[in-house]
Amino acid sequence: MLTICSVRGMPMCAFIDRAKCPGLFACGLRHRPPRHQSSCRNGFCRLEIVNRCLINSQQTESSDRDTQVIENLRNIAIIAHVDHGKTTLVDKLLRQSGTLERNELNDERVMDSNDQEKERGITILAKNTAINWNGYHINIVDTPGHADFGGEVERVMSMVDSVLLLVDAQDGPMPQTRFVTKKAFEAGLRPIVVINKVDRPGARPDWVLDQIFDLFDNLGATEEQLDFKVVYASALNGIAGLEHTDMAEDMTPLYQSIVDHVPAPKVDRDGPFQMQISALDYNSFLGVIGVGRIARGRVKPNTPVVAIDAEGKKRNGRILKLMGHHGLHRVDVEEAAAGDIVCISGFDQLFISDTLCDPLNVEAMKPLTVDEPTVSMTFQVNDSPFCGKEGKFVTSRNIKERLDKELLYNVALRVEEGDTADKFKVSGRGELHLSVLIETMRREGFEMGVGRPEVIIRRVGDVKHEPYENVTIDLPEESQGAIMEQMGLRKGDLTNMVPDGKGRVRLEYNIPARGLIGFRNEFLTLTSGAGILTSIFDRYDVMKSGDMSGRQNGVLVSVETGKALTYSLETLQARGKLFVEHGQEIYGGQIIGLNSRDNDLGVNPTKGKKLDNMRASGKDETIALVPPVKFTLEQALEFIQDDELCEVTPKSIRLRKKILDESERTRAAKKAKA
Repeated sequence: MLTICSVRGMPMCAFIDRAKCPGLFACGLRHRPPRHQSSCRNGFCRLEIVNRCLINSQQTESSDRDTQVIENLRNIAIIAHVDHGKTTLVDKLLRQSGTLERNELNDERVMDSNDQEKERGITILAKNTAINWNGYHINIVDTPGHADFGGEVERVMSMVDSVLLLVDAQDGPMPQTRFVTKKAFEAGLRPIVVINKVDRPGARPDWVLDQIFDLFDNLGATEEQLDFKVVYASALNGIAGLEHTDMAEDMTPLYQSIVDHVPAPKVDRDGPFQMQISALDYNSFLGVIGVGRIARGRVKPNTPVVAIDAEGKKRNGRILKLMGHHGLHRVDVEEAAAGDIVCISGFDQLFISDTLCDPLNVEAMKPLTVDEPTVSMTFQVNDSPFCGKEGKFVTSRNIKERLDKELLYNVALRVEEGDTADKFKVSGRGELHLSVLIETMRREGFEMGVGRPEVIIRRVGDVKHEPYENVTIDLPEESQGAIMEQMGLRKGDLTNMVPDGKGRVRLEYNIPARGLIGFRNEFLTLTSGAGILTSIFDRYDVMKSGDMSGRQNGVLVSVETGKALTYSLETLQARGKLFVEHGQEIYGGQIIGLNSRDNDLGVNPTKGKKLDNMRASGKDETIALVPPVKFTLEQALEFIQDDELCEVTPKSIRLRKKILDESERTRAAKKAKA
């Protein structure tokens, strides 16, 4: 194709085969001349012209390769309601594509890497993975299905070109499905619908498909978005099909649908580098790691870049490490280009929504938006008598540093200074959002007191507005009356009621968010654990007057510090339900039980049996104690009232009064009434 003539190893001239390389011939290199012609004309090129032509040829070949790489690249997010099978589906896609290592094949739900995710069975953090199938590289983002983690969902939409909407073949689209689908439509993404669990008894895929059409229409989908691809699947069994009556033996129909219906990224790989940070991670060795999709250009390790934030402030830095995804692992890459989802390190500080740019072409991308918080709690220093006995981090400085660190990664969170230096007002998207943060801090060794969740009230002019939620309740018909009565007391408006003809009914309500605080535990009791309640933020609207129905009973409050003893607990259990057991350390002001009446009662659970000369303490009598009620963190937060706190330590969850001394509590209560 190309012949280089040299003298003593130095290239002097070049000849071109016109038939084999017309591109180089067009650049100025011509066919081989006759031997007797001069070496300085008739098509001979100088060395610099040869080099230029060679570079042009290489760039053309590189451009062709880039085009092929982009055409074989797919970026997709999987979104669905809680427990509809997202993480299981991603597992099967990883396994059947041969992406997982041998030692990873035995784990279930490998994408749920966080301890709380495995325990709760939900996805909390948006995570990236990538699979290779038939020459295609598919980047997959597994997103949370709970609206409380909607901050994660919204950021992901900026990284992908389509969404895989997963819907249960029996339940149909649920409130969280509505939330994430709306975000996808707002981002202009076209969905692929996967109706999962078609093998379940009671599956009704045709009805579910009709519900999805109605949902999309209500959300204002475009004609293109309404013309969506449907795939039926059983993620647990690892099978899929284009008809629920004709399933393949593996997930091939789903792979093929992703390849055929997800567009390749429409990007400019030759322009100046530009990338927006959509997620952050931290590594003790690498420091802050930014995750995002390259919007334009290409980048290599050790490249200088400029970070520009939403306010236009610039910071110079250098990309020291560049990583892509393969299966569950991050792998080093020598170069990445527009359309690739990558992780970068090298900056001391990075923030969600920062834009990384070429220093010669600094241009910020549109900032990412996240819905504002609707619920707040007060975090404060633990001032109980047992402070510091179980935790490592107990001071206000420790708590503030940890919350500041969380703000970097948790974009839907807000933190403000409290009334005093040892209090912080923490706001989030819901009770679950904040309880996951509290549980994480607790496991890290923090001790603190947490107040009751409160909704965030806004003022529009002189009118108070509060958040409203859409609630979907699925329950047995025999529990319907009790639940409808409670929802009425909590100022809920019934918007729809659909019996399924099999003994269950679905109720849909619009209710002030404060009406749901403390209701979920009561709901499980009233439905004997057979009810399902899901809710999602709807809007801010005029605040309804009057107080919400709250806890009807008072509590048993200890007036002494010491060990709870069986002798006194036996007497107290006749007055209500106990939260403590024999031998448990308690302190004055701690809540040890639920009173059977509506008032708080001060009690002494540390009193033992008096001994005298005539009787031994071990008289032949059996004392039977009812097992105490044990609260999870969410249950404890729902139980407490405005004058109470939940004391959270690495080993314990205790309920207590804000004012521990009984006489001071009485004076404060009288003062409040006056």
